[in-house]
Amino acid sequence: MVVKPNKKKFEGIARELIALRIANDLQDGSYVNLGIGIPTLVSNWIEGRDLVLQSEIGMLNTGPLAEGDNIDQDCINASCQPVTELPGCCYFSDCESFAMIRGRYMDVAVLGALQVSEKGDLAGWNNPDRGFPEHVGNIGGSMDLAVGAKKVIVAMEHVTTKGDFKIVKKCSYPVTAIGVVKLIATDLALIEVTDNGLVLKEVAPGLTAEDVQSVTEPKLIISPDLREIAL
Repeated sequence: MVVKPNKKKFEGIARELIALRIANDLQDGSYVNLGIGIPTLVSNWIEGRDLVLQSEIGMLNTGPLAEGDNIDQDCINASCQPVTELPGCCYFSDCESFAMIRGRYMDVAVLGALQVSEKGDLAGWNNPDRGFPEHVGNIGGSMDLAVGAKKVIVAMEHVTTKGDFKIVKKCSYPVTAIGVVKLIATDLALIEVTDNGLVLKEVAPGLTAEDVQSVTEPKLIISPDLREIAL
């Protein structure tokens, strides 16, 4: 039997608040890489924190997104958005940047995703629904980050624009890395990936566990401490 998602549109939290929830989860003293999309917004929530952000293009200790007179197009993040410099900021080549990533010096990578499986498999570089061949896509540095970081957090909307599942039993899109995702933060929920399955830890204001389950393909384990998303 094919399970179809509930097409009801649930009101979740904004992209900026997904980023805030992830920032709250980061441990002080961590080295963190932020991927394209929602992940880059995490940089706006690190003021006063002991966190070092690394841009894979070769910038270490980046700050929040730049605005107005602070914009320098030579200082950009993975989404090519201008960012600010924090004290101690330094620059290096792509070779040194990926030596850091592949050498497992990144404590956390926050990445976007097209699909995440119940086993923590990550699919994020190719969307066959767009009509491209299976081998055509843009993997960038995500494959290195997915396997090089000590912890991978996915930040994404809970369902597609058509309302289809993005948290699935098995990825139908080409996989970037197998079994790497530890935490999924969406506009509707915070879900931990465990050996026993997906544990629903937090839900968006006004939603129930049943609401989140209706737009999640795998069976969720409801945490006994289930609460509203902590911001």
